[in-house]
Amino acid sequence: MSEANWYVVHTYSGYENKVKVDIEKTIENRNLHDQILEVTVPMQDVVEVKNGVKKQVQKKMFPGYVLINMVMNDETWYVVRNTRGVTGFVGPGSKPVPLSDEEMCPLGIQSSEVALDFELGDAVTVISGAWEGTVGNIKGINESKQSVTINVDMFGRETPVELNFTEVKKM
Repeated sequence: MSEANWYVVHTYSGYENKVKVDIEKTIENRNLHDQILEVTVPMQDVVEVKNGVKKQVQKKMFPGYVLINMVMNDETWYVVRNTRGVTGFVGPGSKPVPLSDEEMCPLGIQSSEVALDFELGDAVTVISGAWEGTVGNIKGINESKQSVTINVDMFGRETPVELNFTEVKKM
């Protein structure tokens, strides 16, 4: 599988959040979780003064643009490009250009390398979230999503559950 990169998608102004929601729905419907990892609309805190009252609000850093962390292939390109409100990827012609790590750093989004202290088959305890206190064996590790899949006993059946790296610890 290819490596996931961040890409910039141009949208109609004011449609950024709608495009984000639509792409996330498509990811769910087409089961593209492993190819389109994250969709984000970068926001920043701004202090506005209206009628003499200071108010802190969030504004879009780049109106008309959405950032997507994805593996570029024909299917993902088609899904994103044909989402209502998307006018295209940013890049020369029809070829999207991924953002470099240096370009991503100022946005507060960086690809962090995580040193794992567990591997497939290890027994882990869930330390936070809905499954807190549950014990299970690791059945899968997804480093790009920073998640592990463990099997838990639910209603007498082994059921796979996907959890963030930070939600589990090795026993």
